[in-house]
Order: sequence, then structure tokens, then C-alpha cells
Amino acid sequence: MKIISYNVNGIRAAMKKDFIEWLTAADPDVLCLQEIKAMEDQVDTQAFTDAGYQYQYYYSAQKKGYSGTAIISKTKPNHVEYGTGIETMDNEGRNLRADFDGLSVMSMYLPSGTSDARLDFKFQYMEEFLEYITELRKEIPELLVCGDYNICHKAIDIHDPVRLKNTSGFLPEEREWFDRLVESGFVDTFRLFSDEPDQYTWWSYRGGSRARNKGWRLDYHMVTPQLVPNVKRSVILSSAVHSDHCPVLIEVE
Repeated sequence: MKIISYNVNGIRAAMKKDFIEWLTAADPDVLCLQEIKAMEDQVDTQAFTDAGYQYQYYYSAQKKGYSGTAIISKTKPNHVEYGTGIETMDNEGRNLRADFDGLSVMSMYLPSGTSDARLDFKFQYMEEFLEYITELRKEIPELLVCGDYNICHKAIDIHDPVRLKNTSGFLPEEREWFDRLVESGFVDTFRLFSDEPDQYTWWSYRGGSRARNKGWRLDYHMVTPQLVPNVKRSVILSSAVHSDHCPVLIEVE
């Protein structure tokens, strides 16, 4: 199964930039989206159907034009879970899970800390999510949590770790939380295949950051240990330019 995760920074805007043509060429079995910024009735769902993705699930934020996740699939899941059951997390449509035979896939959009209030919310979300996912693994051991984590885990994952060490997305508290996620058993699949620096998935629109590759690696495919032997590839698709993020791909047997 080939799975792509992509923070599209607005699905309607992305679809005006030949997104469907790109999707057809990339040809994933499952597409996990974050920051769709739309309700389902605002999305051209027929375009996805025509491209071979009959099964579409949208989990929008209560606030219109904000946040939200989606899972688009060629294969019908056995079950789809909207949210986590934790109201503070679910109001913004940040967690959507599809269960397939032998594999459960979650599209996750962790908050950013753009202000003091949002940073507090981010920390709360992180703690609640870690508790939630720890319990979920007892029920569903073969779990892939992909999406925009809004955290660079290590210095290699950000272009200027010294200057940005006090910036949300690379704060010591955020990185320590990521350490705990890994210590709990989740594996960063990209680093199974590459220890190269300068591999990023997000670039600011300012200052020609993308052209200069002054980026951050914020998007991950994190898997439970049971799945690691089945992971055949995990790569960054940096040539896709529908968003300030680029997609990440994983292939699982």
C-alpha cells in the first residue's frame, strides 16, 4: 500500500494548481490531507472520484476555512473514526483514522504555536494526544500516524537550529514531547532510510526560503514497531508545489 500525507494549506487552492493531475501521476492508494480549510460540500469530490478515489472522508473544523483533515482512498476502509472523543482536540478536525486490513492510518494535524494562547493549546493537545494514542495502540497495534506534526524533532530537521531554538516548532518542550513519542515505540520512517541533512517538508513563503531550501521537516509517517518490517520506502516529495508544505510518501507491504 502506498500512502501519501500532504498538508495542502487549503484543498480548494491546491486544486486550482493541477492537484488532481499530480495525484493521478503520484498514484497513492491512500491520500491523507491536513489543513483542508473547507467543508465537504465545498470540495470538488467528483474530481477525486473521477481520478479513482471513490472513498472520501472529510473531518472539518467547526470554524469555517480553518484546519481540518481528510482521507481519500481507492479502497473502502473497514472503519473510519472521526476525531478522538476529546472535545478540545476534535473541535478543529485534527484527527481522522481509516482502518484497513492489517493497517490503520491516521491523518493528524497537530496545532502550531503562533501565539501564547495557541502554544498553550498545542502543549495541551500534545499531552492529550500522547495519552490517547498510547491507549489506542493497545486496541490497534498496527498503526500509522501521518501528517503535519508542526515540530522538528532534531537539529538535522531544521535549517538553522541555533537561531530557531526558541521558536515554536523547535522548542525544547516540543522536542522533548517528540522524544517521548519515540520512546513510547513510534518510529520515524523517513530516518529508517535517510540520515541526510537538508531534508525538509515546509518552507516559509518569505525570503525565497524554498528556493534556498531554508526549511523545516514538520511532516512525518510515524509507525508502531509491528509495522517497521513492512515499511519498504519513506520519502519526501519535494517537487510538489501546491502548498508551503510538500507531501511525504510511505510504502507498506
